[in-house]
Amino acid sequence: MIEVDGPEADVAGPSDVLGDHDPVTSFVNPVLAGDRPDPSVIRVGDEYWLTYSSFQAAPGLPLYRSTDLVSWTYEGAALPRPLGNTFAVDIAEHDGRFFIYIPFIPTPWSELTEPSIFVIHAPSMRGPWSAPIDLAIRGAIDPGHVVGEDGRRYLFVNGIRMVRLTDDGLATVGELEQAYDGWRYPDEWVTEAYALEGPKLFRRGEWFYLVSAVGGTAGPPTGHMVIVARSRSVHGPWENHPGNPIARTQDAAERWWSRGHATILRGPADDWWMLSHGYEHGFRTLGRQVLLEPIAWTDDGWPVAVAGDIGAPQPAPAGAAPQRPAADFAEDLDAFRLGERWTFHAPSPDEADRLRIDDGLVLRARGDGPSGTSPLCLVTGDHSYEIEVEVELLGEDAVEAGLLLYFNDRLFCGMGIDGDRMASYSGGLRTHWREPAPPARRMRLRIRNDEHIVTSWYRSLGEDWVRHAIRYETSGYHANTAGDLQSLRPAIYASGAGEARFRDLRYRPLS
Repeated sequence: MIEVDGPEADVAGPSDVLGDHDPVTSFVNPVLAGDRPDPSVIRVGDEYWLTYSSFQAAPGLPLYRSTDLVSWTYEGAALPRPLGNTFAVDIAEHDGRFFIYIPFIPTPWSELTEPSIFVIHAPSMRGPWSAPIDLAIRGAIDPGHVVGEDGRRYLFVNGIRMVRLTDDGLATVGELEQAYDGWRYPDEWVTEAYALEGPKLFRRGEWFYLVSAVGGTAGPPTGHMVIVARSRSVHGPWENHPGNPIARTQDAAERWWSRGHATILRGPADDWWMLSHGYEHGFRTLGRQVLLEPIAWTDDGWPVAVAGDIGAPQPAPAGAAPQRPAADFAEDLDAFRLGERWTFHAPSPDEADRLRIDDGLVLRARGDGPSGTSPLCLVTGDHSYEIEVEVELLGEDAVEAGLLLYFNDRLFCGMGIDGDRMASYSGGLRTHWREPAPPARRMRLRIRNDEHIVTSWYRSLGEDWVRHAIRYETSGYHANTAGDLQSLRPAIYASGAGEARFRDLRYRPLS
C-alpha cells in the first residue's frame, strides 16, 4: 500500500529581513525553491506553517513548517484527494482550530462545473484534516479569512468581494458583496492583465490591512505586483497605500520576476516580513518560487518593503540557521511515499491505486503515451541536475515506460522503452528519430538538465552508458509558452496496458 504522507524532509530555502536580525547569518531567495505558487503562511506560536497551490497534484496542499521563515521542513499533506484543480488557499486559526479555505477549479474528472470554494479544518496544523466542506461560493477564487472588529468571521475573494461566515467558519451567511475596487497602476506599465486577486488580511493596532495582487501572475516580468490598502473596519472604506505597489519587478534585468500574491506577518523577533512568489530570471521553467523580504513601518502606519534587491544576500531573521544547499538523494522505492517529493500530475481520484511496492516501485500503465498518462513528478528548484532510474517492463501486455522532463501533457521531453525500440520525445511529441538502442525490457536511463540543455543516456545491464544522439533545449518549457501555470519536473511514466517496475532512482543537483 502506498502512503500519501512523507516523513520529515529538510528543504533548502532562503530568507530576508531588516531590524532585528542575525548579524552573521544571511540568506538568498528563494526560501522554498521550486514551484510553490501562491504561498499561504500562518504563525502558530513560535512556528510558521505554509502551503501553496498544488493544482492537480495528488496528494494536495503540502504542509511545511519553519521556526525562522528561512528553513522549511515538510510535514505532510492536508488534501489526500483533491476535488478539482486546487488554487490559491488561505490558512486561518480561530478559537484554537485551524482552517484551510480552498478554491477548486473544474477538471475533466471533477464533478464541479464552476470554481467553488470549500474548507477543511483540523485541531492542529498537523491534522487530522477533515474532508472538504462546500461553502457554496461559486465563481470565485483566492479566499482570504479575517475576523472583523465585530468579532464575526469573513471571507474575501478575488474581485475583491467579501461574504460573512458562520461562527464555526463552515458555512456562509448571505451573498458575496463588493468590498474593494483595488489600486490602478498607470496604463503604460507593461503587465499581463489587471487581475485583482489574492486578498490576504491582517490586523495591526487599529487598522485592518488588505494585501492583494494585480498585474497578472505570469506574462511580462514586470506584471505581477503587491498592493496594500487599510481600513478601521473590514467593511471599509479602504484607503490605498500612498506608495503602492509596495513590491514589483520594475526591470527585466532583475533576478526575480512577476512578484506577487503576498502575505505580511510578524517574524520571530517581533519584526515583520513578507512572503510572496516570483519567477527566477532565466528559469521560468522552475515555476513560481517562495520569496521572503523584510517589512518596515512608516510613522503613519504603512508597511514598506525595504530590501531593495531581493535577489542579493539578505540578513536573516534572529536565530535563523544557515541555509542548506540542495542535496543528492537516492529514493527508497521499497518505502515510497507520495507527497514529500513526488506527486501525480493531473491525477484521477484513484491514481494512487496504480502504485504498489514489489522489489521496487511498480506503476500500472495508463494512456497511450506520456500525454495520455499521469506521470509521477518531482518538484525541483535546481538550475542543473541529473536523475537516473532503472526501468523494467513487466508481464506480456504492451507497455512503454521511461524518464521525462515534464511540464504538462502538451510539453515534455525524454525517452522510454517498449521492449522493441526506444521512443524519443521533444516538445510534447514523439520524434521521428529512431535511437539505435537495443531491444530491451530492462534498461537504466539518465537525464541531465544543465541550465536547460538536456542530455540523455541509457544502458543495458552490464553495458556502458550510451549517450542519446539528440540533445534538447528547454528554456521555453514554461507558463508563457504553454498557457499553463506549471513547472518543468523530472518524471517517471508508464503507458499502455501493462506495468513497469522502477528501481534505484537517484537525483543529483549539479553545481
